[in-house]
Amino acid sequence: MSVKLERIADALIEQISYILKTEVKNKDIDFVTITDAKVTSDLAQAKIYFTVLDDSKRDTTLKALKSASGFIRHELRDRIDIRQIPELIFIYDESIEYGQRIEEKLKEIRENEKE
Repeated sequence: MSVKLERIADALIEQISYILKTEVKNKDIDFVTITDAKVTSDLAQAKIYFTVLDDSKRDTTLKALKSASGFIRHELRDRIDIRQIPELIFIYDESIEYGQRIEEKLKEIRENEKE
């Protein structure tokens, strides 16, 4: 990813996080953390990766984020100085869970080696 796209992705993460905490009034979006953003080279789309504190609310949070994406894009127009605000595609970030599973497996292996 180019430096420009990385800068835009970082700005999206920062501003979307702020908008979710201060502007969006939906209880299904409480305790959401924006973890990453990937922007296409033509700025048409941005994949926004998120996690939630309560994993059982993953689907309801995703639906709430999708329904709020128009409002979030509108707010981003005033906050980020780019010609076109990309379409926001929210995706649950499974990398944290994946890392935890690997960590648990490594712990099991270490414990079995001690025996």
